[in-house]
Amino acid sequence: MDEADVVSIAELLDERRYLLDVACWMLGSAGEAECVVDEVYRRWYGLSGAARREIARPRSWLARSTGRSCLTRLALVERSDDTAFEAGVGAEVSRVLLDALACLSPDERARASLRVRRSDPVAPWEHDALVRAVGRACLDGDAGHLVSLLCPDVTAFFDGGGKVRALSRPVHGDRQVAHSLLTLLARRPRTALTAQSVNGRTGLVARYGRQVAAVITLDIADHRVIQVWIVLNPDKLRSWNQP
Repeated sequence: MDEADVVSIAELLDERRYLLDVACWMLGSAGEAECVVDEVYRRWYGLSGAARREIARPRSWLARSTGRSCLTRLALVERSDDTAFEAGVGAEVSRVLLDALACLSPDERARASLRVRRSDPVAPWEHDALVRAVGRACLDGDAGHLVSLLCPDVTAFFDGGGKVRALSRPVHGDRQVAHSLLTLLARRPRTALTAQSVNGRTGLVARYGRQVAAVITLDIADHRVIQVWIVLNPDKLRSWNQP
């Protein structure tokens, strides 16, 4: 697990909002700001884990990168016509951003799904009770209780879509997964965690202020959590944040 990328929901959203504000102020366009910030996060994930760990203040690094990207774009506008500029931006933005699930090989994904299918299914009430217990343990910061609810070889997948500074690879093991969840869902002002229906079964929804910041679903086998899926990608959460 890359400790440099383990941060709370509040920090994730504040950081992205800050970068968007910087880019929008420099470029005067919310749409252009989104493109710049996405580029900057893609550059962050282009670094090796060791390189990211050497950066003492990630937000400062991201802010400097945002400023440089904005200045580069402004210079391009001055040197070329709008059509050429838009074509260059489109080519850059069209690169596919890798999300957390892309870190798994097809074979790894197949094995994970097969294990869930082969395990004894749990009744809806048991699934609901276990999800709510995980939520309470996270709210209470109770690492011991949370570990007891997880399989020893549990795996957590973080889908940030390359658009927030989330974990870039899956996390394995009950203590490691518990640590990552407790850090991500740490109590902060304006944060909340509730159990509610997600795709037809009970899941966890984390909010920062009025914004849904994460949607979490759990796969359960043999009366414990075997897989955790955390969606942090702002694009995938748009439907949760409709007015």
